[in-house]
Amino acid sequence: MQLRYNFRLDPTPGQVRDLARAFGCARVVFNDGLATRRAARTAGAPYPKTGNLMKLLITEAKKTPDRAWLGEVSNAVLQQSLRDLDVAYKNLFDSISGKRKGPKMREPRFRSRKDNRQAIRFVRNRFKLRPNGSLHLAKIGEVAVRWSRELPSDPSSVTVVKDASGRYFASFVVQTDPDADLARLPTGDTYAETGIDLGLTHFAVRDNGEKIDAPRFLRKAERRLKKLQQSLARKQKGSNNRKKAVVKVARAHARVADSRRDFHHKLSTTLIRENQAVYVEDLSVAGLGRTRLAKSVHDAGWSSFVNMLEYKAARYGRTFAKVDRWAPTSQVCSACGVKDGLKPLNVREWTCAACGAHHDRDVNAAKNILALGKAVAAGRAETQNACGAQVRPGLVPAPRSEAGTRRGDSERAKPARSTAGIPGL
Repeated sequence: MQLRYNFRLDPTPGQVRDLARAFGCARVVFNDGLATRRAARTAGAPYPKTGNLMKLLITEAKKTPDRAWLGEVSNAVLQQSLRDLDVAYKNLFDSISGKRKGPKMREPRFRSRKDNRQAIRFVRNRFKLRPNGSLHLAKIGEVAVRWSRELPSDPSSVTVVKDASGRYFASFVVQTDPDADLARLPTGDTYAETGIDLGLTHFAVRDNGEKIDAPRFLRKAERRLKKLQQSLARKQKGSNNRKKAVVKVARAHARVADSRRDFHHKLSTTLIRENQAVYVEDLSVAGLGRTRLAKSVHDAGWSSFVNMLEYKAARYGRTFAKVDRWAPTSQVCSACGVKDGLKPLNVREWTCAACGAHHDRDVNAAKNILALGKAVAAGRAETQNACGAQVRPGLVPAPRSEAGTRRGDSERAKPARSTAGIPGL
C-alpha cells in the first residue's frame, strides 16, 4: 500500500525565497499548459500531448526573454506540474465517460499566487535524504526536517507544501510492507468486532456501551476566532497589517484542524488495534452539511474519521464495512428485531413494545450496525428479522422538526424519505 508521511520543514530565509520562486514557476507552467489546451479545444485542434507541452512550455520557453527565469528552478518541478495537469484532465475525461466513480469532476482551473496552498513535487533522483536528517532538494539545498518517526521504506517522491498559515511540510510517498504492518498489531485468540454509531453529542458510541464524547474543537475556538476575524475586518485592504491578520486567522484555523486530525488518528488507530472487524454507518455528510446542524457536522469531521478507519483496516488486514444509510438502526429493537417507528431526537431511551427490552438510543443503533455490518461483510444484503418486521426504508411521515424547520407536528408533515440515516435518529 502506498501512503503519505508528512513532516514539518524549517527552511532558512534564503530557502523560503527559493521555494517561493519554485512555487511561482510551477504555477506559471501549469497555467500555460492549461491555456494551451483550452485554446486547442476552442480551435478544434487535436489534444496537445504532455511531451509536446514540455518541449514548448519549458525547453523552448526558457530561450525567450519572457520565460528565461524558468531556468532558475529545477526542471523536474516544471515537468511535474504538467504531469499534474495531465492527471487532472484524465480524471475529467474518466468522470465524463463513467470510468471514474464518485462525483463529477470539473475542468482544471488556473492556479493563483493568492491560493492558500502552494505545492511543488520532486520525483526520485531530484531529492535526497542526507545522513544528518536533512532533505536535499534540487536548486534549493538541504532543508531541515522535524522527524517524528522513521519512514518504512525509501520514498518515491516528495511534495513540498506551504499552507495558509505559512508553514512548510514535506509529504513523502512510501510503500509499506504488509508483513511488517501486521507484526505491529497485537494478536489474540478471540475475534473482536465492533459497531460504531456516529453522532454529535457523543462522537462515537460502540455496541458495548462505550461512549466517546465529541471534542468540538471548532466550538471551543469560536471565541478566539471571532476576535481574530473582527481584527481582520478592521484592517485596510492591501495593507501589511491585513496580511499579518490573515496569517493569524489561518493559524487559528490550523490549530483547530490539527487537533481534530490528531483526535481522529488516535481514535481510529485504537479501534483498529483492538478489533478485527469495524462497522460504521454510511452517512450522507454532504446532505447533513446543508441543514441547521451544518457547523456541528463539519466540526465532527465524520468523513475524515471514516476514511482513516477504511485505509487503516486495509493496511493492517482488518475487516471494514459500511452499513446502508437508510437502514433504520434507531427504530429497530436489537433484541427481537421489531421496528418500533420513528422517534424524536429528544427520546434518548425507549422500551420495545414487543419484547420489553429497554434500550439506549445510540447503543441500540450501534448494535444494529454491528449486526448489519456482519451481513454486509459476509456478502448478504440484509439480515434475517426475528419477528418479520419491515427493515427496508419506505415513504414515512418525517417530523419536520428533525429536518430543521419550525414545524414540529409530525402528523401534518408531508410524506418524505426516512430519516434513519441521520445520526441519532
